[in-house]
Amino acid sequence: MSDGTQLKTWVTRDTKERFAAVARYQGLSDSALLKRLVDLMLQTASAGATASISSASRSARDSRLTVRLNPADLSLLRERAAARSMAAATYAAVLMRAHLRALAPLPKEELLALKRTVAELASIGRNLNQIAYAANRGERVTGPNREDLRAILKVCEGLRDHVRNLLAANLKAWEQGYADRPG
Repeated sequence: MSDGTQLKTWVTRDTKERFAAVARYQGLSDSALLKRLVDLMLQTASAGATASISSASRSARDSRLTVRLNPADLSLLRERAAARSMAAATYAAVLMRAHLRALAPLPKEELLALKRTVAELASIGRNLNQIAYAANRGERVTGPNREDLRAILKVCEGLRDHVRNLLAANLKAWEQGYADRPG
């Protein structure tokens, strides 16, 4: 490098050791990593200073967030995301949104199951209303007998309990780990 010059700085011994460890982890020397970081910073600063960047790309860049997790937390994140059939980044975004807005969101699969359950209950309700309407008008009702109605009631109670348990489990899953957090 004929036109090169040297760039120096003073840091704490701990910072130097941690920087060297990161460089080794990436298979680089301290100098090579520092050069890469300086180049990256200058590219970012140049891109930010360029007037040709549209506001749309700027807002897209601002909407991204980089998060570093320790390996154990990353593993937990991936497991929980997989259990909900979600990408880890999507799951993390949903968690952050839920926390910021005090929500307990249902994953897509659970939401669809609840919608199907509600549709089934609505169908049962419509059928029972038609039977009751006919009976109240004095028409001969050839619908379900007492045993059939008891069975329908049992199904409805089972669905109610299932939905209640699903919602409780969903809320517990989203809150899991809060009790284990250090104060």
